[in-house]
Amino acid sequence: MANSYELTATVRERAGKGAARAARRAGLVPAVIYGDKKPAVSINLPIKESTLIFSKGGFLSHVGTIDLNGEKLSVIAKDFQLHPVKDTLMHVDFLRVGAGSTLTVEIPVKFLNEETSPGLKRGGVINVVRHTVEMNVPANAIPEALVIDLAEADLGSSQHISAVTLPAGCTPTITDRDFTISTIIAPAGLKEADEASEEGEA
Repeated sequence: MANSYELTATVRERAGKGAARAARRAGLVPAVIYGDKKPAVSINLPIKESTLIFSKGGFLSHVGTIDLNGEKLSVIAKDFQLHPVKDTLMHVDFLRVGAGSTLTVEIPVKFLNEETSPGLKRGGVINVVRHTVEMNVPANAIPEALVIDLAEADLGSSQHISAVTLPAGCTPTITDRDFTISTIIAPAGLKEADEASEEGEA
C-alpha cells in the first residue's frame, strides 16, 4: 500500500520535557522515531498539518512518510498524546517501517448487507463485541478494514473471525480460539413477545 500521508520534520536537538514544552510553545509537535535496529531520533512536526492528518482517522493503522532533512522515512504511529481541551496532538511515537517488515495493528471492522440481514429486518440489533481486531500484517499491505457480511445473519447468530476472508499475509494475534466479533440480538420487546407466544403454546 502506498504511504498515505507525508509530513516534513526537523530534528529536535535536545531531548527531555523542557525541549518538548519549548517545541509546543513554538507551534510544533514533539515526536520520536524509533525501531528498525536504528537509534531513536527526536523530531518536531508542524502542529496544524499533523493534527489534520490525525483527525482524518486511521492514524495508528496507516503507513506515512516523514521527510527529515531530505531523507524520507516510512513510519507508522504507535502512540500519541492529545491536548485535554484542544484535541491537538501533543506528542507522537513513530515506528520505522523497514522493507518487508510485519506490523501489529488494530484493524477496524466493517459490516455489509445490514439492510438484507434477516435478523435485523426482524428488529434485531448488532451487538459489536470487537470494533477492531489486532492483526499481524505486511507493512506494505495493511487492510483498511475486516469485512463482515450480514446478508444471512439471523437473530441469535454470531459472527466469528473464522467467517472473515482475511487479506493475504494477515493473521489475528489471537490464535487459540475462534473469537466472536459480533452477534445479532433481539430487542427486549421482541424477546418478551416470543416468550409470551411460547407460554401460550404450552
